Amino acid sequence: MGKRDELIEKYAEDLRSKCGMEPDMALLTKVTIGCGPAIYNDDASTVASSQPGELETVKDNFLIKKLGLSDGPELMDAINAVVETYGRSERNKYRAVVYYMLTKHFGKEAVYG
Repeated sequence: MGKRDELIEKYAEDLRSKCGMEPDMALLTKVTIGCGPAIYNDDASTVASSQPGELETVKDNFLIKKLGLSDGPELMDAINAVVETYGRSERNKYRAVVYYMLTKHFGKEAVYG
């Protein structure tokens, strides 16, 4: 099993144990691949939810550019809802898990074809 497969398993476990959801493994794999090499970097692979600038980056680069959503207060509301689901005190909020939950939240699975 390769490094990416191990990470996908770790993300799936986070979704089950910390977020209370059974992941769609095909979608989780596509979202993880979409994160590119960031998943292998300790800093880039997580979302620093306590930093407003980091949340803006998620909104701009993922929700608006990747998922094609229009900017509005509902985007930040969704990001905050995902952070709450993951657990605000959870130190490592993996980017792929956050992106997966946002993709599901907005029903944008088709973006990953």
